Amino acid sequence: MQYDLTDMEVLRRLLARQGFTFSKALGQNFITDPTVCPRMVSESGIGDTDGVLEIGPGVGVLTTELAKRANKVVSLEVDARLLPVLAKTLDEFRNTEVLNADVMKTDLGALLRTHFAPGQRVFVCANLPYYITSPVITGLLESGLPFAGYTLMVQKEAAERLCAKMGTRQCGAVTALVDYYTEAEILFDVKKESFTPPPKVESAVIRLTPRPAPPVEVSAPQQFFKTVRAAFGHRRKTAANALSQSLGISREKAIEALRQAGLAETARAEEITMKQFAALSAALFGN
Repeated sequence: MQYDLTDMEVLRRLLARQGFTFSKALGQNFITDPTVCPRMVSESGIGDTDGVLEIGPGVGVLTTELAKRANKVVSLEVDARLLPVLAKTLDEFRNTEVLNADVMKTDLGALLRTHFAPGQRVFVCANLPYYITSPVITGLLESGLPFAGYTLMVQKEAAERLCAKMGTRQCGAVTALVDYYTEAEILFDVKKESFTPPPKVESAVIRLTPRPAPPVEVSAPQQFFKTVRAAFGHRRKTAANALSQSLGISREKAIEALRQAGLAETARAEEITMKQFAALSAALFGN
């Protein structure tokens, strides 16, 4: 049986039959706008021979659209209460598999080897709960796994930060991580009325496309990102004070490193470009 999961009455009856209630703790807001998921999938770059790792399928609204386009869809759902719901909504699709698992605790390398064909391109697609957006994206990008691309629905404010340019007011530590590994762009906005229950904020869909090479040459990426996180660790302070406090070094050493990177001692983290952060890291750690 095929369910129209964007029909509010159909969704309510389905969830009621399974005794399901929404969990605020898990940030559960299900998409009910029928235009959002088809557009999200159409702009993802996913083809009919590709695999998809979906994070948080909910009731399967996005999953069904992915299943229509991709060769294989593996969805990770942390809430076991949704498994019987998904068994019904995805029953007609033979190319889907739902695992009761937390993406933050899953060995994604082993998952790729087990559930997808060797050499198959695998994309990540997700409607991410707002409270885990940064940890999930950080984990995915730092995993070193060869994902072909990421299409993610996130809080609009988070989307603007993730896709910001380094050296601008909207950037943050996660911006540097995203910019180092991918080319990021906002595809379209999603109104809060597109969800049930509606969240308090607007959302946006972003696409992250892996870069063939980082935009700056960094000999020690771990120290580079340590520098970035330290500088952004105290946003109200100057970079010199933030670096001193976060790294446990003297303010004088931090100022000297800023000077070597061509920056003023009054510079703030959001004013520093990727190239300058690379120079700052080299000055601090000698590489």
